[in-house]
Amino acid sequence: MSTHHATVYGISNCDTVRKARKWLEKNDIDFTFQDVREQPLEHAQLSAWAQQVGWEVLFNKRSTSYRALTDEQKQNLDESSALALILEQPTLMKRPVLVIAETLIVGFNDKLYSPLLAQGN
Repeated sequence: MSTHHATVYGISNCDTVRKARKWLEKNDIDFTFQDVREQPLEHAQLSAWAQQVGWEVLFNKRSTSYRALTDEQKQNLDESSALALILEQPTLMKRPVLVIAETLIVGFNDKLYSPLLAQGN
């Protein structure tokens, strides 16, 4: 039985990230946490995620950081500008991003994470 190691990317004081980490701990899923403010993401990594799930999924339009953007920034959003903004302001990334084996999950709720239990963790 193979055990996959997960990596959770987010911000330590984010409630949703805390809930995801608690769920993983409760379900004995081995994971590493990376605070994207302390250990910034690489452009290549973010770009690969955007290819997998779409930049719109990664870009959090409900965040306080998004509301603080200028109208011009909001109107000219495309993959390139959105990823550049996330790299500049990590709080614009929808959190958490969980990577386990070939799976990438953006956000957290029980239904999203439950299939992980069937993967032999």
